[in-house]
Amino acid sequence: MNRPTLSLIAVATALAAVTGFAALSAPEPGEDTAGAAAARLPVERTSLVCPAPSTSDLAETTYTSFTPATDGADGKGAAALHAVDGKAADDGKGGEDGKKDGEKDGAGNDDGEKDGVEQGDEGKDGEKDGAKAGGEKARKPVLEPKEPGKPVTGDASGGEAPALTGTAEGRFAPGWTVQQTTEVAAGTGRGLQGVSCTAPDTEFWFPGASTDSDRTDYVHLTNPDDSAAVVDIELYGKDGALKTVVGDGITVQPNSTEPVLLSTLTETEQTNVTVHVVVRSGRVGAAVQALDDKLGGDWLAASADPSGSLILPGIPKDATAVRLVLFTPGGTDADLKVRLASPSGPITPAGHETVHVKAGMTTAVDLGDVTRGEPGSLVLTPTGRSVPVVAAVRVLRGKGDDQESAFIPAARPVGARATAAGNTAKGTVLAVTAPEGTAKVKVTASAGSEGGTPAAKTYTIKSGTTQHIEAPVPGGLKGTYALTVEPEPGATPVYASRTLTATDDGVPAFTVQPLPDDRGLVSVPRAREDLSVLQK
Repeated sequence: MNRPTLSLIAVATALAAVTGFAALSAPEPGEDTAGAAAARLPVERTSLVCPAPSTSDLAETTYTSFTPATDGADGKGAAALHAVDGKAADDGKGGEDGKKDGEKDGAGNDDGEKDGVEQGDEGKDGEKDGAKAGGEKARKPVLEPKEPGKPVTGDASGGEAPALTGTAEGRFAPGWTVQQTTEVAAGTGRGLQGVSCTAPDTEFWFPGASTDSDRTDYVHLTNPDDSAAVVDIELYGKDGALKTVVGDGITVQPNSTEPVLLSTLTETEQTNVTVHVVVRSGRVGAAVQALDDKLGGDWLAASADPSGSLILPGIPKDATAVRLVLFTPGGTDADLKVRLASPSGPITPAGHETVHVKAGMTTAVDLGDVTRGEPGSLVLTPTGRSVPVVAAVRVLRGKGDDQESAFIPAARPVGARATAAGNTAKGTVLAVTAPEGTAKVKVTASAGSEGGTPAAKTYTIKSGTTQHIEAPVPGGLKGTYALTVEPEPGATPVYASRTLTATDDGVPAFTVQPLPDDRGLVSVPRAREDLSVLQK
């Protein structure tokens, strides 16, 4: 009897396309590997998590979902975001109720979908209202794109908008991106708060948080799965680990969100704190919402994984104050060179040529108006031995009472393609830096959410520079649009961020999101032309 069997390479190829990961044993010495050269294939499934946007009654939130058209993607599929079933920490106001194992499971929150998110464009009809008559919870999508290449938007008002989780499959999976942007008119954290919804994971680093009295910082933990997740939160200040009260063993119930107020985890007030989120079981999405009484607020996204060299792209040219916050998680101190990649080339900040980071302690350096009227990116490299470090900067714009803050974490490279959704005709700026060599990047503006034709332009980024690019805009734009950034194949590593700006009563509101690879493609080994056949 003949029984055809897929080769190991073919099986791994299929797995990698779905999961983004595959592992194969190394070839034998002398084995011909030409037929198994790496290929780049579209992913077939991806998940995203968006934190609850605000507790302010004055909050106005816009969501934008977008998938770039990708060659080779499955012709079928769908993508949808749903509201989580409940808020485990009672809407995040106080934090203590949700920090103990087995606390609220969100099941009592019969408002499930919350009525709060209204799908825009063609998708509004039938996508409102969360709970069905009789108390049965609905899991209707609150944001559901119709086709790749065209964004879809949704809106929410007030402080009851829920966290969202979702999955994209088939042609909607490669590069699926969701932007959440909230404008708060007044009060603590007023201004523009933006965050790119992220894939759930098991570990996150957030240098730049605070437990100071003028800050209200929450770490939002959102569990997209059907089983509970258990999470530890570690805090590190200028002298090392902070004693926490209930930071260990936080249970995040299935399909639930848990906003944890950092100041309730420790009695120590510190201006600069590094937050380490470790998931013992399950997985969560995590982001820090940093709200200041006087300086507005924004989301602090996770830093890139600890590394000896880091890039923090896109400091605005009109930044009035820049604070660099660093942490090294190992047992060895780190010494780093500090350079600013400006439009004309690398610059060494006067008085801040290097920074010493003590092991296990948060280090903060005030760089002042380091950009001096020119946009730039911070480039951190080891002075000698390479020691893994995480980092972020807090950036201020404006003066006096009209100041606004935002955060830029160390970023992962753009890779094959990065995507930014939720752009507007005015107030959208791209920052692209190529610290190791000259690179060309293609920037494409999608169709608008309510109309418009795509536009594209190619830019040359000289080695060691940062270029602030007034992003191309779709012809006849109506609504918002998405941007994709694609370096030439084989180009030197490129890093990028997108800044959204607005002016509200003289306050220069802004938010910055790094643009890492959008995970649309995954490297997998090519399957050989002939399948292995076992003969009996």
